[in-house]
Amino acid sequence: MTSSDKPENASDTTATPAEHTGIAARDWATASTDPQYRAAVVDLLGALAYGELAAFERLAEDAKLAPTLADKAELAKMASAEFHHFERLRDRLAEIGEEPTRAMEPFVGAYDGFHKQTAPSDWLEGLVKAYVGDSIASDFYREVAARLDSDSRDLVLAVLDDTGHGGFAVEKVRAAIDADPRVGGRLALWARRLMGEALSQSQRVVADRDALSTMLVGGVADGFDLAEVGKMFSRITEAHTKRMAALGLAA
Repeated sequence: MTSSDKPENASDTTATPAEHTGIAARDWATASTDPQYRAAVVDLLGALAYGELAAFERLAEDAKLAPTLADKAELAKMASAEFHHFERLRDRLAEIGEEPTRAMEPFVGAYDGFHKQTAPSDWLEGLVKAYVGDSIASDFYREVAARLDSDSRDLVLAVLDDTGHGGFAVEKVRAAIDADPRVGGRLALWARRLMGEALSQSQRVVADRDALSTMLVGGVADGFDLAEVGKMFSRITEAHTKRMAALGLAA
């Protein structure tokens, strides 16, 4: 469920240490000798890979709702970028000796459930979902990436890079609100619902996978302690507020 767009007026929300220590200072060959860490990274790459594949499918579907041919073409270009991200993750899983489909399968239910619960009813809701809703998950994955080995970290950050959806969504949504201010209230409510669903989905993904949850609470890699978990969600919430402001919506 990754959109990978950061708010244009926001600083990087990821708390990347100035100097990496522990596993974050190692490469994959060294870090992956720990079987629990390896399992956590495989889970993470599998979750991201299916998220990118689902994002590709959804953008291609959303293109059908586009009001103009130019808008349709823009979404098709973004869908292509998401599929390229999927290919990089799939190829990396194969490179480290993992079967990509098997790595993705545990996350299909959670992602498909999220998209079923948050199916947009029109073009504008689809844009808000990709820009606001999916970006919450991307922020979470950036936080995790700061604690990965250097090879995995570089890959994760690369596939979370901006596909161009952010600026496109802001332009279209703000124009729609200028044309009819009543649209803003409806989209603000929609965005709040997306935030709740996205956070719940991220928590379910982690809770269902022992290796991932252990990594996040410090069992492997340089995980979060309870205080840092609170700071992490504060950063994610702050980024969400900035995205809402960029769209001209109340958080």
